[in-house]
Amino acid sequence: MEQSVYHIPALLEDSIKGLDIKPGGTYADVTFGGGGHSRAILEHLGPEGILFGFDRDTDALANAPLDRRFKFVHSDFRYISNFLHFYGHDCIDGIIADLGVSFHHFDASDRGFSFRSDAPLDMRMNRNGGKTAAEVLNSYNKEELEQLFRAFTDLKRSGLIASAIVKSREAQPLETTFQLVDAVRPTINPRAEKKDLAQVFQAIRIEVNGEMKALQCLLQQSLRVLKPGGRIAIITYHSIEDRLVKNFLRSGNIEGKIEQDIFGNINSPWKTITRSPIVPSETEIEANPRSRSAKLRIAEKI
Repeated sequence: MEQSVYHIPALLEDSIKGLDIKPGGTYADVTFGGGGHSRAILEHLGPEGILFGFDRDTDALANAPLDRRFKFVHSDFRYISNFLHFYGHDCIDGIIADLGVSFHHFDASDRGFSFRSDAPLDMRMNRNGGKTAAEVLNSYNKEELEQLFRAFTDLKRSGLIASAIVKSREAQPLETTFQLVDAVRPTINPRAEKKDLAQVFQAIRIEVNGEMKALQCLLQQSLRVLKPGGRIAIITYHSIEDRLVKNFLRSGNIEGKIEQDIFGNINSPWKTITRSPIVPSETEIEANPRSRSAKLRIAEKI
């Protein structure tokens, strides 16, 4: 499978440069996907370097490079500490995470990630277990659905969207993407239909895959597994993720609580490399429109 078909990595040069790769270092690409970032890291590693590629989707295994320095880990990155320990690498030099959904998932018509084609409401990154989107939509009560859309979107009509879903499923269980679109369409702004539908699908996907909890686990464990001077580079695609990453890399805790010394200096285990997020250039956006919302933040463990 060609990597360019599976996924085009966003902010590739900036993220690799930000990792400040040591030729003999050990690194983890925790969102392996099409392997674009991993291949770029391998180009900078010497013979003694090591790279772990994490992905919970078995489809990604087909993209694994045939390189003795590379180890594919079929797992959610929330378990990074356990797997690194298992392989005898408790401390590593760098972590990269590209949190966007790959082209492969959006374009695979049978996965249900996109509102542009009719498909079963699945949305699981790992199809071997867990609730599908259909199970979430048909089992959550109105309050749970409303909270889901309130937490994972910027939409102002979370209650109306939840009510519309409950009303629709009373007549017939929601099983396909087009059924979901028909259910929520009356509640969204017709002038921003594609944008709003994308947020509805985003919220459901985040819930199905436990994405925010997984990200919290990764951030917390990054302090445990990175060596002093090790770096983390994280690419986000929506404000909820970016806010969490920004606050954690500033404060060192999930709550974003700032602690200061008696002189007013922030006590944090991180040295911020990017004061403001790096975003794609117009040239990159033109070549890869799906990179438009990408934001890269980089920090170094003190």
